[in-house]
Amino acid sequence: MTATHEQGFFTEEDSISVVTGRNAGAKDARLQFAMEVITRKLHEAVKEIEPTQEEWFEMIQFLTRTGHLCNDWRQEFILLSDVLGVSMLVDAINNRKPSGASESTVLGPFHVADAPELPMGANICLDHKGEDMLVSGRILDTAGKPIANAVIDVWQANDEGFYDVQQQGIQPDFNLRGVFRTGADGRYWFRAVKPKFYPIPDDGTVGKLLAALGRHPYRPAHLHYIIKADGYETLTTHIFDPDDPYIGSDAVFGVKASLLAEFKRNGDAARAAELEFASPFWDVEHDFVLARA
Repeated sequence: MTATHEQGFFTEEDSISVVTGRNAGAKDARLQFAMEVITRKLHEAVKEIEPTQEEWFEMIQFLTRTGHLCNDWRQEFILLSDVLGVSMLVDAINNRKPSGASESTVLGPFHVADAPELPMGANICLDHKGEDMLVSGRILDTAGKPIANAVIDVWQANDEGFYDVQQQGIQPDFNLRGVFRTGADGRYWFRAVKPKFYPIPDDGTVGKLLAALGRHPYRPAHLHYIIKADGYETLTTHIFDPDDPYIGSDAVFGVKASLLAEFKRNGDAARAAELEFASPFWDVEHDFVLARA
């Protein structure tokens, strides 16, 4: 005999209740809840849009082509999630911070887990290309006290907008990457080069979608950080150049107002000589505040 929840015939008006009713025997309550929400929102969207059969099939073809582009090196579905703002929304939901703590943003695809630990003040630019830049600041708790022994993993694109893993054989391995550890004062500083904006991969389905929507594929210039310390929540974030031409229209919505750093032009020739820089150089100072675990 047909179970009670499986009874009922499909109609346009009752589509949501009929479909979700079939899931009453789900073994996982979280899955059942998620599918109820997804089904409801999806059916509501279809009823509002009223797609033609041809439009519906083109959507299926779009998803199929997106799947075909995915491999060990490329995840087109994550890119689709990024440009729809879903990746940032999931990040925000999973990284709600107490007042005063630094905000997170998306990890991105170019992190390398085994970057070398370097002495404080090291130059992470190994090929000496680009405009010299000093990056410094403090790692603090929400009470404003310095955090000792915080591990700071940093990486960035070069002055042409490429990461080392995108230009193997052109850039040295671990170029513009490094891991630093704070002392008792919580301060960090390292030498680098001014990063440049760059496009996300736009040669696939996501790029075509952006073009059709009149959107560009660019991310504004930024530096990546992962900051860890015992007793504190790990922070994955960026700092951004507020004067970048794409600062207000990041293709993946990763920019937050609190992550805008000040990129100052420093003409102090003596300080430049101490840092083994040409003069002038870029000077960026930004503090990070970690939340207690």
